[in-house]
Amino acid sequence: MRPFLDKLVNITRHHSEDIAGQWCKAVKTNPRTSSYHGIPDDELISEAVDFYKNIRRIYFSEKPYREVRDFFSNYAEKSFGQGVPLHECVYALIMMRRHLWLYAAFQQPFLKGLDDEQQIGTITSTIRIFDHGIYLIIQKYGMLMVGETP
Repeated sequence: MRPFLDKLVNITRHHSEDIAGQWCKAVKTNPRTSSYHGIPDDELISEAVDFYKNIRRIYFSEKPYREVRDFFSNYAEKSFGQGVPLHECVYALIMMRRHLWLYAAFQQPFLKGLDDEQQIGTITSTIRIFDHGIYLIIQKYGMLMVGETP
């Protein structure tokens, strides 16, 4: 799994601006993420670039829970502060994951020479990270809505 994961992380890190720009355009035009339509591009792109460039920390951390918790808690706080409803925040995150995979899928050298087991392992790791992130976002929104402090 490691060679595939290394390739995904490197592509994501080196092309984070491109991937983030595509994600930004998508969330700003998608009817399911209408709260994002008025947020300046540079804010959205900065948030996505931060994630795409630093995904390596999450994947390869000894204790990835802390990295995942910190990133997704900050993402939830920022989104909540921008007035983004929970369902749109989660959908935008799903779109962030989708754009990571779409970009990687169109990189022929990325897929060349990798077996199915490596690909499935990396996909499973990515899904697990994002699923945990979704849980943390929902938890954080719940706390913020009732005025709890972390």
